Amino acid sequence: MEPGFWHERWHKQQIGFHQQDINPFLVKYWSTLALRGNEQVFVPLCGKSLDMCYLAEKGHDLLGCELSELAVRQFFEENGLEYQQNAFGELQAFSSEQMTLLQGDLFALKAEQLASVGAFYDRAALIAWPEEMRLQYAAKLATLLPRGCCGLLVTLEYPQDMLKGPPFSVTQEWIREHMSQWFEVTLLEQADVLADNPRFIAKEVPWLNESAYLLKRK
Repeated sequence: MEPGFWHERWHKQQIGFHQQDINPFLVKYWSTLALRGNEQVFVPLCGKSLDMCYLAEKGHDLLGCELSELAVRQFFEENGLEYQQNAFGELQAFSSEQMTLLQGDLFALKAEQLASVGAFYDRAALIAWPEEMRLQYAAKLATLLPRGCCGLLVTLEYPQDMLKGPPFSVTQEWIREHMSQWFEVTLLEQADVLADNPRFIAKEVPWLNESAYLLKRK
């Protein structure tokens, strides 16, 4: 998707992808990463997700990346957090005690800037991209993350011809075909979540599955 698409969505507050609650798979499966608890966690396309607050409460420092400056500022304001703004390479860093959100193009990040990252969490990034850009994103994520870094990936799967993304449908087959070259992939769970997503029901999408994967950078 072009940057203008996302800027417009945030400007108009057309942010159905923003969850009002912490993702259940995050609560259920974060412990499977077997982390010490103080690792820095990278959250690509983080928006203003409350999932970052959950991870901070677990003792992690958060390094998010988000294109929309409006989303970044809303995250700090809505959570009552004071922040400082500084340049971070080609991006801008908005930082509080445990949170640093990088505002700008994820593809402008360099691996050395994420050298201290020990884990990652992707609920809204992979499913935000159409096919060609999804491949580019997966390759970029792999180049950014240190070897041995593990993470939790959450995806959606549904009949793509029934609804125009984003979010886009990403199948288990796609994950294994296109991400296993960089990551060890373990499917943790797949659950039917259609009843919890009125937008999909309104569009008469017949089924909607949410999947959680454990990924480890090879």
